[in-house]
Amino acid sequence: MALKRRQKISPSFSMSSMTDLIFLLLIFFMITSTMVSPNAIKVLLPQGKEQTSAKPMARIVIDKDLNYYGGFGNEKEKPMLLEDITPFLIQCAQKEPEMYVALYADESIPYREIVQILNIANENHFKMVLATRRPDKR
Repeated sequence: MALKRRQKISPSFSMSSMTDLIFLLLIFFMITSTMVSPNAIKVLLPQGKEQTSAKPMARIVIDKDLNYYGGFGNEKEKPMLLEDITPFLIQCAQKEPEMYVALYADESIPYREIVQILNIANENHFKMVLATRRPDKR
């Protein structure tokens, strides 16, 4: 009677499927991390020594090309004209009466542009915060 010998099972482990999975996860996180804020507005803020603890709700951004943008809460900033800022801020104040307005102005823009926004806030009794960047640590 012929007995069949059992084939021995190799105790080795193949890592190829695990590396494929790791690379897929890596690609997934790289792609999704670029979608977080793809159209962020680049503004070089002036330096300031003090940082405020106020949490602004509305944001007005003026970039180096004198383009105006407005955003409220977690929504993305939308392009707007100077004359659209007052109705935008009034609409935001109706949603949140105790809001702060943060002004993000590039350090290269003329001072009169900042004063225009400050005048709008003063006329409508909005609390205004000027955004600055943290000083470089040396």
